[in-house]
Amino acid sequence: MRERKIPMGKVNKKKKSVASEQKRAQMKIVTSDVCAVCKTPCKRGLDYLRHLQAPGAVGQGVPCVLTLPGRKG
Repeated sequence: MRERKIPMGKVNKKKKSVASEQKRAQMKIVTSDVCAVCKTPCKRGLDYLRHLQAPGAVGQGVPCVLTLPGRKG
C-alpha cells in the first residue's frame, strides 16, 4: 500500500466559526396570560405582571427563561 503524502503547506485545517455564525439560545416572548399560569414564576415575569396592573398599561411580552429550546419541562 502506498501512503498518500500531503505536500507541505497544504494541511487540512478546520475553519473556526465566527461568533456571528454560532447559534445562541433564543428565549420566547410570552404574554401576561402565560406568566400568570406559570408553575415557576421568575422575577422578570412577576415584574411584568405588576407593570400590567397599572391603568392604561400596554404589554408587549417578556422573554421567558423557561421556554429555551431543548429544555424539558
